Amino acid sequence: MIRVAVFNAHGRRRVPPSFAAGVVKSTLRGEGITSAAITVVFANARSSRSVNRRFLGHDRATDVISFPLESGPVLEGEIHVNLDRAVTQAAAYGVTVKNEITRLVVHGVLHLAGYDDRRPGPARRMRARQESYVARILWEGNG
Repeated sequence: MIRVAVFNAHGRRRVPPSFAAGVVKSTLRGEGITSAAITVVFANARSSRSVNRRFLGHDRATDVISFPLESGPVLEGEIHVNLDRAVTQAAAYGVTVKNEITRLVVHGVLHLAGYDDRRPGPARRMRARQESYVARILWEGNG
């Protein structure tokens, strides 16, 4: 069973919980993961910077941060998505905000599933997988 909790912690912007849960579940199922408990937090840039500084030692806002909590029989983790950055990036990339939020959530889920983008080869593989999920989710309306 896949359980997804969604928290809209941004002061002005909201993401429908069913949308976020659909993106998480679709990505996990695509990875063959059928047992998970994932929390998605949608926050602002200030919160993103605070979380990034506190837990990763980087004093800057980022678009998405993933925290794997357990990788045993049940994959557990948290994904923090910066909605302010999602809006800015959507405009910069010429995509919809929904598209960019989907991309960030998928990216976070792939990190929880074990993908790493710190080196060029693995980063290319992760990006290709990510874009495949984003296209499928948005095309099928699962997100």
